[in-house]
Amino acid sequence: MTRYIFVTGGVVSSLGKGIISASIGKLLQARGYTITIQKFDPYINIDPGTLNPYEHGECYVTVDGMETDLDLGHYERFTGIRTTQANSVTTGKIYKAVIDKERRGDYLGKTIQVVPHITDEIKHRILQHNDEVDFVISEIGGTIGDIESAPFLEAIRQLKWELGNRAACVHLTFVPYLRAADELKTKPTQHSVKELQGAGIQPDVLVLRTEKHLSDGIRQKVASFCNVDLECVVQSEDLPSIYEVPVNMQRQGLDAALLRKFGVPVGEMPKMESWHHFLELQQGATKELHIGLVGKYDLQDAYKSIRESLILAGIYNHVKVKIDFINSENITKANVAEKLADVAGILVCPGFGQRGIEGKIIALEHARTHDMPAFGICLGMQMMVIEFARNVLGYNDANSSEMDAKTPHNVIDMMEDQKSITNMGGTMRLGAYGCELRKGSKVAGIYGTPKISERHRHRYEFNNKYKDEYESNGMMCVGTNPESGLVEIVEIPTLRWYIGTQFHPEYSSTVLKPHPLFLSFVKECDK
Repeated sequence: MTRYIFVTGGVVSSLGKGIISASIGKLLQARGYTITIQKFDPYINIDPGTLNPYEHGECYVTVDGMETDLDLGHYERFTGIRTTQANSVTTGKIYKAVIDKERRGDYLGKTIQVVPHITDEIKHRILQHNDEVDFVISEIGGTIGDIESAPFLEAIRQLKWELGNRAACVHLTFVPYLRAADELKTKPTQHSVKELQGAGIQPDVLVLRTEKHLSDGIRQKVASFCNVDLECVVQSEDLPSIYEVPVNMQRQGLDAALLRKFGVPVGEMPKMESWHHFLELQQGATKELHIGLVGKYDLQDAYKSIRESLILAGIYNHVKVKIDFINSENITKANVAEKLADVAGILVCPGFGQRGIEGKIIALEHARTHDMPAFGICLGMQMMVIEFARNVLGYNDANSSEMDAKTPHNVIDMMEDQKSITNMGGTMRLGAYGCELRKGSKVAGIYGTPKISERHRHRYEFNNKYKDEYESNGMMCVGTNPESGLVEIVEIPTLRWYIGTQFHPEYSSTVLKPHPLFLSFVKECDK
């Protein structure tokens, strides 16, 4: 029978519920169980696809084309599972489903209320994985006490009662350190648990986020005041890397405590050899390699999957990648050499809109003319195409029709099936699509296979009417979608490493299986 683990958070946001959820999933996988992880976000947007990255960080895309929270990236990188639209649920999606049913008359004239209709819809989303996997881990976004989270907590309360020993709650809280008093304070945790109990939910396991090591005395105090067994109070200290969290949780018996709560035999502690091998590689990667991240969002979470993919590729290349963010709005022809002087290569980021694109084009011209390794992703690939048109093909006014609808040389143009769309949310070319690689190309050698499948998130594409002109001048279109003929990958084979992808390879790079393009790019940067 499927068992259910609910992960909630208290005191403050950004404590790392996603990392804890992913770590629990990884530890259960190591014991031979099948798992899935889903995120419940309390905002009213249907999905984060229309949100500014400054609002919500990176928008992650699943294989079946769902725009989701960046925590799904953590789930996939840690566990290797492939998430789908079933793994991402928002308040907006819940209310829309209920309202659609009401409009169809499915409720037979009943008055629609938060309880039971909204809570039943939430429960349905949690239980939809029933009997598919051994464990379903459901992370509830936000913080206990937020008004937006109340329906989710009520749904969890009902499920804990209905499922009995098939459900458990892991509550992540914060134990602050007061430097002036030189003391760790447990009162915020006590209040957070009291708030959770006020919603009718008794946590089974407490994970205490802390900057300082907690003594057994502090853990015992928390256990006593919060009605939790001492063995079920674990601490999550600051660590050099998020990838050390699973082994830290295993060392403290988090997975064993959960199994005992479920009445499942614990057995021996798994060795997790491949994970420990990765951590050994990480500890041994001390040589620093600086790579420039050229984009317009000066926010770490805006390019989270790209950053993690570069770091993972560095570890497997025995180097410690240091990412230097270079704001493309500040790049000019006068300062580009100075801006790129201290990096071994550049990755030009995805995005939307005109802000900062000229700086990206200038950076790519410098990389191309100085044979610096350059990686363009989505909009970054499109900027490679525009730069080449302007400075090699001689079309000084070349542009994307996204940036200039009247450009006479629209080397990047809106996809035909996008031209009639009026709703912006969830309507781009999204999810995984096939791509055929040209035999003998650099990317075919990197992938080691002639056919690949990668995830997309875009409305604009390479304009195929210019394809022959590009290829006769040295930029080769080496990856295409077999159904649509869409150009997916461009490269300049005469350069060390100059590759652009219309898709997002960062979405499929994991801890134990880093993406080959990132591995190859970092390796070339280190030469």
